[in-house]
Formats: sequence, C-alpha cells, structure tokens
Amino acid sequence: MDFASLLLFAGTLFVAAITPGPGIAALVARVLGGGSRGTPVFCMGMVSGDMVWFTLAALGMAAIANTFAWAFVALKYVGAAYLLFLAWKMWRAGAFAADKDVADGGVPRVAPALRTYLAGLTLTLSNPKVVLFYMALLPNLVPLEKLTLISYGEMVAVLAATLVVVLTTYVVLASRARKMLTSDLAIKRLTRTASGVMVGAAVAIVTR
Repeated sequence: MDFASLLLFAGTLFVAAITPGPGIAALVARVLGGGSRGTPVFCMGMVSGDMVWFTLAALGMAAIANTFAWAFVALKYVGAAYLLFLAWKMWRAGAFAADKDVADGGVPRVAPALRTYLAGLTLTLSNPKVVLFYMALLPNLVPLEKLTLISYGEMVAVLAATLVVVLTTYVVLASRARKMLTSDLAIKRLTRTASGVMVGAAVAIVTR
C-alpha cells in the first residue's frame, strides 16, 4: 500500500480514536478509579477488538456482520453489563485495588489478567463508534478490495501503533490527575465519579 493511503488511514483513525467515546470513557474511569495497574492488558484487549473489526472489514464481511446483527446486539448488552458490574464494584470497594488479584511479588494472577484482557476486548467489540468506523467509514477511505497480505500487515501495524499512542496518552493524563488527589475524601469522590462515568459509558453502548 502506498504511503499516502497509510497516512490517510493513520490520520483518520487517530482522530476517531482520540475523540472521546464509550471506550475512552471506560478506560479513563478505570484509571481514575483504581490506578493504572492492569491497564496495559486492558488496552491490549481494546486494540485486539479494533483488529477484529478491521479484519472483518478487510475481508469484505460487513454484509455478513449485518446478517448477524442479533449477535452484535447481544454483545452490546454483555459489554454494557460488564461496565455496570465494574461501576458497582468501583462504587462499593474502591475499584480495582483488590489484593486478591495480585500474586506474591506484585505480579497479576493469570485469571484476573485474562479477565482484564477480555473486558477490553468485549468493550471494543460492543462499541458502536468502533463498528461504525470500520464497517461504514473505512471502506470509503481505503480500497479494501485491493488489499494484499502485505498491505493488510502494514495497516494492522499502523492501527496498533496509532491506538497505542492514543490510549497511552489518556492513561498517562488520567494517572497524573489521580496522583494530584491525596486526601481520602477526594479519592472517594473521584472513585464515585469514575463509577458514574462507567455507567454513562454502558448507557451509551446500549442506546446507540
């Protein structure tokens, strides 16, 4: 694929990704409510979800995806339900700081890490904003029918790099905002605000 097409894809994806939506809201709320521990795995899940939708678009499977719209609807509710669960957990117990999720030496246990990855994956797969980008907008930007295996790999690399930059930026900013608060009352208020953001993200996913 020529450089101009890759640049167009990267620029459009960057603008779409950095624009706040349910995914970014959930990510920021997660960091504000419980810190950045486990966030890299969560972001890996989010990027994987984008890769799934991009691959479906590259294979020309938008029509097939529409045929199985019921599955997408079910996935939306699963994603929203999980966000509501996280919001409830955050409100009740201060979010993701449970010691039982950490093994000796501070290394995350395998099961929580897998759950965290699947949470990010499900969130992106059920995000209407992501689906709209890959199934409706992307085919008008890039001649997907002319993709070769090499150009597919190039676009996947650009996709991953772009999303890592965007997600890392949000994580760093949210982490700095969290560290500015030192009192227990301020942290409690921040955690409950983050819980409310999670609920808002869940509502946005279901209603779009």
